Amino acid sequence: MELRHLRYFVTVAEELHFTRAAERLHIGQPPLSQQIQALEEEIGVRLLERSKRWVRLTPAGKSFLDDARKILALSEQAGQTARRMDKGEIGELRIGFTPSTPFTEIFPTVINLFRKQFPQVTLSLREMPTMRQLEAVAERQLDLGFIRPTEMEIAKNIALTVLSVDPLLLVMPAGHRLSKLKSIPFRELAEESFIMYPHRAGTGLSRQVEHLCREAGFEPKIVQEAQEASTIIGLVAAGFGVSILPESYKNIQLSGVSYRPMAGAASKTTLMLAHLADDDNPLKTAFLQMAGGAKGKNLVRLPDTPL
Repeated sequence: MELRHLRYFVTVAEELHFTRAAERLHIGQPPLSQQIQALEEEIGVRLLERSKRWVRLTPAGKSFLDDARKILALSEQAGQTARRMDKGEIGELRIGFTPSTPFTEIFPTVINLFRKQFPQVTLSLREMPTMRQLEAVAERQLDLGFIRPTEMEIAKNIALTVLSVDPLLLVMPAGHRLSKLKSIPFRELAEESFIMYPHRAGTGLSRQVEHLCREAGFEPKIVQEAQEASTIIGLVAAGFGVSILPESYKNIQLSGVSYRPMAGAASKTTLMLAHLADDDNPLKTAFLQMAGGAKGKNLVRLPDTPL
């Protein structure tokens, strides 16, 4: 049984006239009669009663008409769904993000823009560290990941689209001796106590800060580690030490904390979108375009050592 047989039958049932039905279908009347007969033979039931003057539905034909219409409607819906999926108008997009990402300007902007333009697309947002995001993208558990530089090696099939280059900030207690400066050279931190992410947190920031401190001639004295930036900032407010975080965290306005940019061209971190280079998911492509990184452009490889 083919869908065209169902369309032929429904048209004849609506017209109750083979000639008019054939005209609607743009086929000849004899071939139409033959197709209806073939349909009846296939299912083993007479669907139409015929005479030279009239055509009537049998009881079986009336029942079959209801189901035929449902099947044709589902077929049309399936086709529309497939076409909309191919155009990226419906479906699901799975996006990972680091804890600092929601504080950036680009993240809420592109999320809101995408939701408005594709209201029937489900955005599944998952907070996770950079390393876990890269693993999830490689395993096709995520379509996109907002990540920061990391010390781990990036799989060759993962492309990175640069979104922004953000300054690093010194987070210090209010009234700290360095709060009078507009920007902070790393050498000024030689005697400070640091509160940092643990290396196991999966971010490259701790390694980057250690590297920049060594370039300034000292080894950072890490007195406390914390998994969450909000905890780090709270410990700074409590006087445990200072920390260095991406600029986006200055949006956390906690009493007793001051923020100042770090001096030096290398005192920056990058926000990127990680995605599989060979994945042509139209939803992913649309998101990349909105985020300012059209597919196939601005793709970079992350250096082995975070800058």
